[in-house]
Amino acid sequence: MSASQFIEHAREFMPILLQGAVVTVEVTLLSFVFSTVLGLVLALTRLSPIRALAWGGGAVINLIRGLPIIVQLFYIYFVLPDIGIQLTAFQAGVIGLGIAYSPYQAENFRAGIEAVDPGQREAALAMGMGPALIMRRVILPQAFRIALPPYGNTLVMMLKDSSLVSTITVAEMTRAGQLIASSTFQNMTVYTLVALLYLVLSLPLVAGLKKLESHLRKGARRP
Repeated sequence: MSASQFIEHAREFMPILLQGAVVTVEVTLLSFVFSTVLGLVLALTRLSPIRALAWGGGAVINLIRGLPIIVQLFYIYFVLPDIGIQLTAFQAGVIGLGIAYSPYQAENFRAGIEAVDPGQREAALAMGMGPALIMRRVILPQAFRIALPPYGNTLVMMLKDSSLVSTITVAEMTRAGQLIASSTFQNMTVYTLVALLYLVLSLPLVAGLKKLESHLRKGARRP
């Protein structure tokens, strides 16, 4: 294929792929927020002094991590309707991806929380702060700074794994590419464009996360 043909096909296919890219970003961001909230809950459960809660949190984390993401997506989209829970493909994709990544978020937060100097908790208790306030005002801000590198990596991984929701017919970028390729047979052009779009989305994200990490690290060193 000549360069002129590639450019001609790219102009034809790009509007559809860009629509899919918008859906990809939406799925990624919503799943990331959901996984963050659920992961934080699981992390706090794991760290609970109540043994039953800690054991239950660990069991949930191990259960989710032991299942392939695609199986979780299939279960949510195809099985839950059998018990009366109807979800759109988009909703199932967001929930499935968010649940699948929540254990990794939980481990990121747990490691960050445990890395905070215990003396700061003791000092806050001596000042009369309650456990909830200590967690919110003292522990979590520092834990977030510590957990930022793996937390940011999780976002990049979710952006790439958002392609899996195409298996339940979500019209994101990979699904759009599949539909174009199946109707035009321009596989090389289509999947080259899809790969380039993923790079366009992920590389600035990686650079931004590194800059934010560097900024937080400098802030932590200031007296």
